[in-house]
Amino acid sequence: MEKEQLPRHVAIIMDGNGRWAKAHGMNRPQGHLEGAKRLEEIIKVTRNLGIEILTVFAFSTENWQRPQDEVSMIMRTFISLLGQKAKELAQKGVCIHFIGRRQGIGPEVLKAMNTATEMTMANKAMQLNIAFNYGARSEMVDAFKSIADLVRTGVIKTEDINEDIVSNYLYTRGQPDPDLLIRTSGEQRLSNFLLWQLSYAELYFTDKYWPEFNEDEYLKALDHFAKRQRRWGGLGTIENKE
Repeated sequence: MEKEQLPRHVAIIMDGNGRWAKAHGMNRPQGHLEGAKRLEEIIKVTRNLGIEILTVFAFSTENWQRPQDEVSMIMRTFISLLGQKAKELAQKGVCIHFIGRRQGIGPEVLKAMNTATEMTMANKAMQLNIAFNYGARSEMVDAFKSIADLVRTGVIKTEDINEDIVSNYLYTRGQPDPDLLIRTSGEQRLSNFLLWQLSYAELYFTDKYWPEFNEDEYLKALDHFAKRQRRWGGLGTIENKE
């Protein structure tokens, strides 16, 4: 693949850690730990290929409903991994950015998130968006409330509201929308992830569980993307030439 064939922005729903663990006779925490290893691998490949942005769905607003021991384990793992990997990613030029609501997140997790953000905020080689305590509907509600305040205070008029203004009040403000969404584990739905931003993304679904989604599987997804023709509602390059 040539650089121009690669997406600028890849989004991934990392699904299937628990099912992978069950299939291998392990407990769910072991599945999450193995999934963390795959994320590290995919970040490295993304950085080496020169893809600008990688957004991963780490923890949704709905995931709080899982068993408390599993949630606690995920939080401990998250804190540990940020502490171990943030410095390494900083040295490689990766900027870590968190998207999602901060309300309801414990102080130790928030501290780890803030430290990783501050440590990497000046980096330009690649942006890693980690969707944590994230839900797309919540994101849009937050954006609409901010825009409503602008109208209420007279900063803008209702008729001024357009797609650019909405995009500017999403958690991904200032970033290009994802070109490619990858979802692992065989599920074929968006699960409240980047609903606004994925409007024109190419979708790639694989039966592989996330802990099985290695570099080869990632390259397969990117190759699939490179062979697609994106039209954005038009006729496309070939038809236009005709």
